Parts: sequence; C-alpha cells; structure tokens
Amino acid sequence: MCKTKGKRTIHSIIYLFLIMTIVSCGLKKEEQPVDQVEPEEKDCVYEYGICVDSLEVIHYEIGQGQYLASILGNLGFTPAEGGKIIEAISPFYPPSRLQVGNSYATITGPGQDVRYMVFEKSRTDYTVVDLTADTIKVYEYIKPVTLKREYAEGTINSCMWNAIIETGAPAMLALKLSDVYAWQIDFFDVKKDDSFRLMYDVAYIDDTTMIGISSIEGAVFTHQGKSYYAIPFQQDSVREFFDEEGNSLRKAFLKAPLDFIRITSKFSNSRYHPILKRHRPHHGVDYAAPVGTPVKTIGDGMVVEKGFQGGGAGNFLKIKHNSSYTTTYMHLSRFAKGIEKGRHVKQGEVIAYVGSTGLSTGPHLDFRVHKNNQPINPVTIESPPCEPVRSEWMDSFRVVQERMLLQLDSLQMGQLIVAEQAPDSLTLKSPHS
Repeated sequence: MCKTKGKRTIHSIIYLFLIMTIVSCGLKKEEQPVDQVEPEEKDCVYEYGICVDSLEVIHYEIGQGQYLASILGNLGFTPAEGGKIIEAISPFYPPSRLQVGNSYATITGPGQDVRYMVFEKSRTDYTVVDLTADTIKVYEYIKPVTLKREYAEGTINSCMWNAIIETGAPAMLALKLSDVYAWQIDFFDVKKDDSFRLMYDVAYIDDTTMIGISSIEGAVFTHQGKSYYAIPFQQDSVREFFDEEGNSLRKAFLKAPLDFIRITSKFSNSRYHPILKRHRPHHGVDYAAPVGTPVKTIGDGMVVEKGFQGGGAGNFLKIKHNSSYTTTYMHLSRFAKGIEKGRHVKQGEVIAYVGSTGLSTGPHLDFRVHKNNQPINPVTIESPPCEPVRSEWMDSFRVVQERMLLQLDSLQMGQLIVAEQAPDSLTLKSPHS
C-alpha cells in the first residue's frame, strides 16, 4: 500500500512539472508579440555623401561678377556669419578659385535653414560646408568614378578623327590613340583603308555622366598593310605600351609636334618661297594650324635658344635632345609659361603655340631637325626604341597579351568576356549592346 501511494506521489510531481513547463513556454511566447518586430531600415537617398531624404537640395550656377561674399549674402547670411564661413572654407577652396559657370548647392531643412553648402571644384571634386553644429566643419567630397570598358573598330576613309566619330566613340579617343602610336605612325600620313580595333575604359560619375576616357586597354592599328599592336603592361610600377614582341612603343622622339594638322610644305633642297619669290632650301616641314594650337617638344631635352627673328623665323625655340639631335620650332605666336633658355623639357610637353610671326604668309609651324649639325627630314627620322619587357617579366606579359587579344576578338564578335583581375567597378560593354 505504501509503495503504491509513493508511486502516485512521484507521478503527480512529474505531471505537475510538465504542466508548469508548458504554461511557462506559453507565457514566454505571449511576451514576444509578432507586431513588435523591428521594421527594416528604409534605403536613404544620398547627394554629396549626405542623406537628403527629408532635406531639399537646390542647385545654382556662379554668375558673372559674383563672389563668395555676395553668394552668402544672397543666401541670407549676415556679413558676420559670411565672414566665418569664408574663413573656414578658404583653406579648402579659396574664394579666388570661384569660376563663372561652376555650380554650387544648398541643402536645407524643413524650416528652409541652410544645413550644408557644396561648392564644385571639378566634375568629381567638391568642398562641403557643414553648418549643422555650433562649429563650422569643412571637408572634401569626391564623387565615385565608375569605369566601363567599351570597344571601337573602324576603317579610315578620310582621317582618323572622322573614323573614330563614325564608330560612335568619343572624338577625344582619336587623340588618345595618337598618343599611344605617336612613335610608330605619322597620323598626318594615314592612308585610306587603314583600320583599327581597340578597347578603352570610359570614366562615369553617377553611372550615367561621362567625364572622359580613362585609358586605352589594348589596340591593333593596321597602317599600310602592317598591324601595329599596343599591349598595356606595367613594369617597375610604370605602365607602358608594347608590341607583340615586348618592345616598347615609346621611342626617343614623337613623330610630329602637333596633333592632326596637315603638312603644307615638305623638306626640300629647293623650294619656291612665296614671299621672297625665289627658290631656296627648306630644311623643315610646315604644319598648317590655327593660331594658338599647342606645340609639343618631340623628345626630352634642354632649351638652348629662345628668341625672335623678324626677317625669318619669328618667335622660335631650339631644343637640344642629346649629343646628336636638336629640333627647332618657328613662327610661334607665343611661348608656353615657364619656357626659358636652359629649361629642361619632357617629351610631349607643350612648349609654345602656333603663330605667323617672322617671314610667314599665314599661321603654321616650321619644324626642323638637325643631326650632328646637319638638317635631316623630320618625317623620315629614325628613333631607337626604349627598354623592352625584361626577360623575368616576359611570362606575365604573355598572359596579358593573350587576354587582351581574346577580349578584342570576343568584343568584335559581340560577345562579353570579363577580364581577370578587373576592378569591381569595371564592366565590359559589347559593341552590339
């Protein structure tokens, strides 16, 4: 009898424990009602890195005769408040930097109080003035830039500039391409049916606004039946273009000191002079170009002469490149800032501007080259290449070369192949997309 009673007591205790556990779990569930779950945070709209969901952004343009003080006054700031803002912003964006046509913006709150001001320094760089605290804060904001890879191919019927435009690519791509091949191809002498294929990266802000061509990422230019490859490769932290054998496309001299301007008079030992009305040697090449067209030095060197010759060269410069070569640039309208005798210049640096000074019938550049003090034809000058891809880098170069050619071929067929090791923001754009 006692044993039976003991068993019942134990069963009662277990049963009571189970009931309490169930009730307890039920209470815990009731303590966490579903309608109290945290809602997901709504995406915020940003401008200049500032969340502007509950704010108003107003854009302005700097007009003629406007200054920072007058702009601040028009926005409702007192002279004392404007003075503090000018003092805070000056180290980042001096008032003298304001340019007519540049933009600025105000970001205001519900009460139309100005909380932020944003001043454009360039299409990507801005200075932000934060007025939300007791102390004025000023900082720089850079708009993110996205690179998109694009493709162009074409055949030249008149000139390369027109051929590039006909592909739908930006016209400035012609200048980029001429820089790449400046040592191999004289673009004053491109022939009909010359052709090109190339990939290039275009820089965008806000994913839609193009701000320029970032770089050429590979090209093949066929000139007079010969294909010239341009393979970008970085060696010793320097990015250069090489041919398919690993030889640098960069040489000691550029092919021409101007971009895409026609030759009006060639190198000759006997040319009829239109002003002097007689034949005499013309040991140079005349490039017709508008007044003010930039003139570039064709190679590194030092300015050894700078002057004016009223009855001949007009304003002229002479640059010594090495123990053998000197170049002369004549009939200039003016010299570039900082160009003086004894100044060292770099290849491609703008040294002067086309004019019609001296004995000249119209705006042009008379360009001359001397080797060992003897005049030579600038158009046929030979120039040794710079350092090729070194042997220890050749395997890596071959990988880059094969990848570039694969991408060019795939894009030509309208396919889409993403390059290995491409940055996250980089995309490839098919020519038929």
